[in-house]
Amino acid sequence: MAAICEPQVFLFLSQILGKNIIDSNGHTVGKIVDLVANLAEPYPPVTRVLFKSNAGKAPSLIAWHQITEIQDHLLAHLLLPEDFREPSLSDDEFLLKDTLLDKQIVDTNGAKVRRVNDLQFLKARKGLHLVHVDVGFRGLMRRVGMEKAMDTFLHGLFDYSLPDQFISWKFVQPLVSPDLLRLKITQNRLAQLHPADLADIIEELDINQRTAVFQSLDVETAAETLEETDPKIQVSLIEDLDAAEASDIIEEMSLSDATDLMQDLPKDTAEDILKEMEQESAEDIIELLAHPEETAGGLMTTAFLSFTPSVTTGETIKAIRDGAEDMDLIYYVYVTDEDSHLLGVISLRDLLVTEPETRLSDIMDTRVVAVNLDEEKDKIASHFVKYGMIAIPVVDQENRIKGTIIFKNLLEIIAPHLGQ
Repeated sequence: MAAICEPQVFLFLSQILGKNIIDSNGHTVGKIVDLVANLAEPYPPVTRVLFKSNAGKAPSLIAWHQITEIQDHLLAHLLLPEDFREPSLSDDEFLLKDTLLDKQIVDTNGAKVRRVNDLQFLKARKGLHLVHVDVGFRGLMRRVGMEKAMDTFLHGLFDYSLPDQFISWKFVQPLVSPDLLRLKITQNRLAQLHPADLADIIEELDINQRTAVFQSLDVETAAETLEETDPKIQVSLIEDLDAAEASDIIEEMSLSDATDLMQDLPKDTAEDILKEMEQESAEDIIELLAHPEETAGGLMTTAFLSFTPSVTTGETIKAIRDGAEDMDLIYYVYVTDEDSHLLGVISLRDLLVTEPETRLSDIMDTRVVAVNLDEEKDKIASHFVKYGMIAIPVVDQENRIKGTIIFKNLLEIIAPHLGQ
């Protein structure tokens, strides 16, 4: 004989709050003021009910499994005095109304900050699980008891039904507190967003939420996001960290972006961070800080690859593979003599189609377009346009290569002036 499946029922928090709890003797125990759920679960189960008794005592908790029926009221098992607990929650438990309702969350699927108007639960197998967050106007109307009236009005006058706007809980990242942001579900959902989307979200938030979100990220994600964030907000976020934490993040940034940020920080803050950084990284940044920001020296990165003419393409490709993690962009390699004088350039494409034993001197292009350290941004931009390059090497007066300018870094300087 086939098993009888329990029907699945969807309920909203707004439909549960304010209901009476009735015990098996028909006595009213109290009125529901909130639900407790374990937010560490993929679809959080409701674990307890917070209610206020009619006797006017302080709110109490009872376990959800003692609720046997949900109708116009909640029917509970025969309750004993020891079933009533003081409102003390475990580390993974949170009050849903208090934590989520009317609060801002991140929709990680749509990469937007949304306001929570209601919560939808699935009732199945005697459990109640949080499955959706309602961010639509319908949810707001439901809470104030006007959903049916609104439907009648819109359908009768415009033949229109207001749609639901639900976000699956698996795409929701609460923002109300650092504790919620640091919950380890599988991995931080914010870290799954593109850094540019995450930067937009951070810029939308108030200063406290912004700090909480940023500090919840792992170092690598924080660095990638910081590179995409408005410079003023970059400074604010870094100033909220101690020097050691800030140095860890800045060391993960591209060298040019890290230098721009350090240039915007107060002098004392920048000096403290430099002291915490690895010596090589600190020296690279100090070298770049010596050049005006809108000149070639200020725009360049010193993270580039160069080799002597006798090195083979096979050796070069192996070196690229070993050092790729520290590079801002790998599209060209430069050929220099022992004193770093620039002799030629080779594209990554040419390296890949050449036999491994071929020497770089045999395939390098000696017609190298380069700019001097003090070259202004307008001249650099014209070189990018004229020669169609992705990066341009920067040389000193003796033609020794000092760095490269990536088009992205130049664009960040000139983009604000476009269209003026």
